[in-house]
This record gives sequence, C-alpha cells and structure tokens, in this order.
Amino acid sequence: MKFNFIEIKNKINNFNEKIYVDGDKSISIRWALLASQAIGVSSAKNLLKSEDVINTLKCLKKLGIKIKLSKNLCEIYGHGLNGFIYKKNITLNAGNSGTLGRLILPLLIKSPFKIKLIGDKSLSNRDFSRIIEPLKKIGVNFYPKDKKTLPIFIKGSNYLRPIKYFEKRGSAQCKSSIMLASLLTPGRLEIIAKKSRNHTEIMFQNLKIPMIIKKKSKFDFISISTPEKIKKININIPGDISSSAFFIVLTLLTENSKLLIKNININPSRIGVIKILNKMGGNIKLLNKKKNNNEECADIFVESKKKLNKINCPVNLNSSAIDEFLIIFLAAAKARGVSTFKNLSELNQKESPRLKIATKILKMIGVKVASNDSSIKIYGNPNLKINKKVIIKNYMKDHRVFMMSVIAALSLGGDWRIHDPESVKTSFPSFIKIINHLGGKIN
Repeated sequence: MKFNFIEIKNKINNFNEKIYVDGDKSISIRWALLASQAIGVSSAKNLLKSEDVINTLKCLKKLGIKIKLSKNLCEIYGHGLNGFIYKKNITLNAGNSGTLGRLILPLLIKSPFKIKLIGDKSLSNRDFSRIIEPLKKIGVNFYPKDKKTLPIFIKGSNYLRPIKYFEKRGSAQCKSSIMLASLLTPGRLEIIAKKSRNHTEIMFQNLKIPMIIKKKSKFDFISISTPEKIKKININIPGDISSSAFFIVLTLLTENSKLLIKNININPSRIGVIKILNKMGGNIKLLNKKKNNNEECADIFVESKKKLNKINCPVNLNSSAIDEFLIIFLAAAKARGVSTFKNLSELNQKESPRLKIATKILKMIGVKVASNDSSIKIYGNPNLKINKKVIIKNYMKDHRVFMMSVIAALSLGGDWRIHDPESVKTSFPSFIKIINHLGGKIN
C-alpha cells in the first residue's frame, strides 16, 4: 500500500550505530552508460537500485542492450562503441533523473532515426539547452529546433566534428555529456571545465581512453581523442556521500550520539559537505581510507556536537557540496551566529528550486532567513526547538527536500506531516529503513 505522507511526532533518541548506505548514484549511472559502449560483459556489485538507475537500465534495454540484474550483481552485455540497436519511434524515459537525461543524449549522436526523450514533470521543467547547444555544434539535430526542455527529439549524424567547449557552471553533467560525445566523435575534442565532480574522468582513465587533463586552480583542461574500443568494466560501487550527508547531520544534531558509515565514496570533488560541517565545528573523521577503481573510499565516523558555529561558506566548496546544501542549511539553522552561502543559483536548477524551498521551510520552522536567487543568510539558533505542527507538501516531489524534512523533524521535534515519501525511491530507497534502524519513529 502506498501512503501520500508520513508523520513524525517525536525526536529521535540518542544512538551509537554502524550503517551502510546505498551505492553511489553518480557512479552507478555512469558505469551503466559506459558499460553499454564496452565490448563484452561488464559487472557491478552494489549498484544503486533507485528509480533513476532502473530507468537508466530500461533505456539501455530499449536500445538493444542485454542486462541481467540480481540482488547483488548487475551485468551489462555491451556491443561496443555505437553498438545500440536503433529502431523507429523509440521513446526513452529519464524519469526524474537529470544525470540520465543529460548523459544518454551524447550516446545517441549517431542514431539514424529520431529518438524521443521524455521525463517526469520536474525534469521536464529543467534546462536542457546546456546540453543541446554544444551537441548541436558537434553536428547533432534536435527537434523542435528552439526547444530547451523535455520532451525533445534527437537525431544523429554521420558528419560529426570535434569542438572546443567551455563549461562555466561547474556542472559535472554538462562536462560529462561532452566527454561521452567524444567517444563517438572523430578527432580530438577539447574541454575547459570549471571544477566539478570527476567520476567520468576517473572512469575514462581506468578504461585507458586517450585523454590528457591539465589541472589549474579554477578550471581543468581536458583533451580527448576517439578510442578504438572500450574494454569491459567490472566495479564494486561504494556508498553515496550525498545519502550519507543526511545521517551525518542527524548525528551532529542528536545529543550523545555516534555513527559509523561504512565504505563511502570520498572523492575530493564530492566531500564539500564534510569540509563545510567540520569548519562549523563538526566532529567528522575519515577512517580506513582506500582506493576502489581509483575512487577514494573510507568509513565516516561522526559524533554529536552540542553547538555548531556559523560559517561564511567559501564559494570554492559549492560545486563539491551542491547536492548537500539543503541538509547543510539545516545544520546552519542550529548553529551559533549568522551563516552565509553565496553563488548558489545552480540550486534552483535541480529537481526543485531548492534555494527557494529551503528558505520557505526554514521560515516555517521559525528560523530567520534572508535570501535571493543566488544566496542565503541563515540566522542560527542553537536552542531551536519546534512545538507546533509542520506540513511539508508541494515541493515537486524532490527526494532531498523530503529527506531534509525528515532529519529536521527527528532532530528538532514538533508534529510533522511530510508528503510524498515515495520520492526517496529516485535516489535512496533504503532511507526510511535506516531511519528505523537508528530508532526514528515514523508513522
């Protein structure tokens, strides 16, 4: 039976636990897409089985890729570069996933037929021009010609050409889209990219795709030549730092609590949330560091903190914490002093306008906030407690808004009704199960 909302009426009690979170979403989707272009059978352990990843597998099956998915293993039978089996009137549904929608398009640039890409209501409101425009310069056709949102049609070309692309937003999706296009585009493609998560670069290096990377302070210069082929990719996917962030903050805000989160991806381009929370006085440690397929991994140990401190958040940490700012804002609401976060307009380009929604929720629970389209000031209150009814709804079913609201309810108290619990299935299906394991009471 599906429920439209959950209720939380009690704060969580202190805990001392060890948990595992679901596999990293960014790595799961990228692995599946690259495995579809490899020759042979690629396998992944601990693949995230969220709706976003399942939709990725469904799209690949529609393109003629054989996939076997069991409880502990996913196998993808790749046909090599440009190995999709194209048919007329194919429709691919990216669901809620911007990563899938934006990263599958560059793998379709040789399709002889029009392929329709659709998504849910939230994804259909998101900007796809940032992917469409550079792919057009490579020689790809899109219909309708001036449309910037889903649904759209893509038709490939036999006359593709390499380009020089300047990625200014710090968007890993935009950068990765052009990198994936280089696999099917003859010649040498060049990218100047503002710093962002680098999972695609690591996978390309593991696959020995001809690539040169020159790292500068603010930008990376990436040059890629078309590979002859891609070998199969076997991987054991670590836990997701974005999923871990919710439990890190829950622990920080719950008195006399300790938590160990096992085997988490701590790629330096992803751990802005840990750096920010530790700058606020958090007690977060990385233990048992190791490398897994050249991705850095560790266990994360966190202890509760009686009082966090304000932060003037360095903007150079924005890209490495872009998916975690909602839960960081909650930590700032309980900190001493006024915390400031700037240059975050990209937050409003996510599954929902997150900066606007965060402002609304914080004000709803009694936190003083000043914000505009790209920045927010949060006037923290270490003694913040809630003794009233709070209803969270109409947030475009954004999974991270739901999870942030659950953590707020469990750490601050009050009588909460939070709508659309099904939203967590897009990224973190075991979220509620872990909450229950820690002792949270959800009706």
